[in-house]
Amino acid sequence: MRVRFTVNGRPQEADDVWEGESLLYVLRERLGLPGSKNACEQGECGSCTVRLDGVPVCSCLVAAGQAEGREVVTVEGLADHARQRSGTGKGSELAPIQQAFLDAGAVQCGFCTPGLLVAADEMLERRPNPTDADIREALSGNLCRCTGYEKIMDAVRLAAARQSEGA
Repeated sequence: MRVRFTVNGRPQEADDVWEGESLLYVLRERLGLPGSKNACEQGECGSCTVRLDGVPVCSCLVAAGQAEGREVVTVEGLADHARQRSGTGKGSELAPIQQAFLDAGAVQCGFCTPGLLVAADEMLERRPNPTDADIREALSGNLCRCTGYEKIMDAVRLAAARQSEGA
């Protein structure tokens, strides 16, 4: 089957997709977007999190055909998505949450980072001034084996604070 959808603001098409092929596989292997990581393949770790029509999903659990006619935002598209939301069309090469992860030292091995970034970005769009409980809940589907999460929490708090200052 052929799947037509929008990925990071650009129309995309994948041909010869078989029924059981995951959105994750199509993104990584057919479209050359390796940011979403293939870890557990069971929706348990969150490393493959993308936004599907604005909602964070584990792309390993979404059949590629389910993306037909829909919009997908991956970690590679976060900066463009943030610029589009702000209406400026300008900005740095990174989304605010990506910059905050770097500044707070929240990136270690990097395997969980794409999913955490996508989930945190969506939560900050929905809740610009999150509590720690909000952050924990938003990131609860994302596992990190390196950090202990404190620097990740710091990064999300930093992004929220910067977002409030710029508003």
